[in-house]
Amino acid sequence: MPFVYPTRLMTITANTQLPNLSPQNLDSVTSNNDGVLPTSGAELVYTQDGAGRYLTFYWQHSELLVLNPEKILEDLNPDENFVPVDKVTYLERLQRILTSLVPERVQCWFSYCQELFELELAITPIMPRLGHAATTVLVMGRLLQAKVNAKEVNGATKTPTQLELAMRSQQHQKLVNQITSNIRRTLDIDIIWQQTVDSLGKALKLERCIICPYQPSSSKVRVIAEYHQPGQSSMIGSDIDISSEPAFAQTLATLEPIIMEVTGHGQFQQQKILVVATCYQDQANGLIAWNLRDECYQLTAIELELAKEIADQLGTAIAHATLYKELEAARQKAEEASRLKTEFLANVSHEIRTPLNGIINLVQLILDGTVTDPEEQNEFLTDAHKSSIHLLNVLNDILDIAKIEAGKMEIVCSPVSLDELFSDVENFMRPQAEMKKLSFRMQQPAISDEIIVQGNYQRLLQVMLNLVGNAIKFTHEGGVTISADLVLKKGKAKLPSQGFPGIVKVRVADTGIGVSLDKQDKLFQLFSQVDGSRTRHYGGTGLGLTISQKLVEAMGGEVHFYSLGEGLGSTVTFTIPLYQQPVVFSSSEVVQQPYL
Repeated sequence: MPFVYPTRLMTITANTQLPNLSPQNLDSVTSNNDGVLPTSGAELVYTQDGAGRYLTFYWQHSELLVLNPEKILEDLNPDENFVPVDKVTYLERLQRILTSLVPERVQCWFSYCQELFELELAITPIMPRLGHAATTVLVMGRLLQAKVNAKEVNGATKTPTQLELAMRSQQHQKLVNQITSNIRRTLDIDIIWQQTVDSLGKALKLERCIICPYQPSSSKVRVIAEYHQPGQSSMIGSDIDISSEPAFAQTLATLEPIIMEVTGHGQFQQQKILVVATCYQDQANGLIAWNLRDECYQLTAIELELAKEIADQLGTAIAHATLYKELEAARQKAEEASRLKTEFLANVSHEIRTPLNGIINLVQLILDGTVTDPEEQNEFLTDAHKSSIHLLNVLNDILDIAKIEAGKMEIVCSPVSLDELFSDVENFMRPQAEMKKLSFRMQQPAISDEIIVQGNYQRLLQVMLNLVGNAIKFTHEGGVTISADLVLKKGKAKLPSQGFPGIVKVRVADTGIGVSLDKQDKLFQLFSQVDGSRTRHYGGTGLGLTISQKLVEAMGGEVHFYSLGEGLGSTVTFTIPLYQQPVVFSSSEVVQQPYL
């Protein structure tokens, strides 16, 4: 009877020193874990004599090959037996091992019927009794690959054998496990994508494999990760129209793997492609596509299911990584908002405390009788009044922004005279500019009719005082210019309730300290200040631009800020709807353009 190898397999290396082995005591052999063979154990185990005759034989794949170990041991027909392709070299190796008593590791091809098998073997001499020569070897190994012997099938179309299918299934399952293990080690979506295409491309020897994230709202997908063979052009960054690639569209519609023939058009020029949708909770979030040009037979249902399993694992990883990225961004945004609010409260506290302390000290000096001269008392009271006005402005800013954030800022719009608005702004702000020895100019369109805008007078005045006040505050030499342009339009600009014939664009330009380009995006962020030290130096809450923007938008306009950089001045513009079209005195003074 042939020896049936026990179920507990083992690993033997070239350095393993074995005792006197026989089929009856092979099970007592243990490995030294040096790892010549895979640690999972050998799937092929046999013993031979020096002539290559089998004494015992066990192979895990015997049933798939319809291989009968008893017939192999009988060796009745050597041509149909399980034999090495290069038998001469193999027998020479056996003799060398039996003579030197040194184990060897080898990769060689064996043949059986019409199939070829590449094996990795560890051949070890079974030690003889003292004084006797070694005559037997123990061989343990594993299968690397199998293929049909083309010479024996006379060029017939290759069909996969049961062993090949089993090996492919085992390889693909191992690939699934590898990809799953890789994507679970990181939440970096870019790493996940690239590792997946690299693993698929290398393991399956693909010419190209790509991954595209998918958004249901988009009709296109973009290639963001790719594996391809050298010499092929890259598709990274390419946009693929889903409607032009039927395989993509069908995969997204069915969420099932699709194999489709391609006839030299579209993004893929290969004969056949496999496309799989990555999914999370039955929603597609990506596409994997690879070519099958070198495949010589159809993929099995099990292999398609494995492809879908990879896609599902990747889809889940994409969803988790995306969620983590969003949560991380939200966390950073919350931390930044908390920091900005803390800095804002520190600055506002300073703005409130400073004038309040001034008022208290000035009034206390008068009440204590320290200041008795009427003229000096009047001067102290005037300073206290100015500090009170400043304090009131700070509190008004805080109340305004609180109302805006709470959605309780109610603005009632009505016709407002631009001339009256400009006149009041000049009366308030010109003295401040002249005190700093700055030029102060105000310009309106040269028309014979009065310009009437639609807005709230008090809020428009507040916006202009904010903008002009900032211009004066941050300008040390040169001047400030306030101008207005009339922008008529073809047709009517639609507001929520009614149409207007155009807009008035107001500009406040200064020659002041300016703002660097990289900091301008912070100007309109709530509680965000371009430079906290600048705010403390110049005073104010830093809310002026934000409040102005919200007020102007509530009246149907827009606010924009322009500066070429630090030290190059600034220009702030805002628009307000034109209530009625005036009589134009000089057409050259009026801009005719589409409403922007």
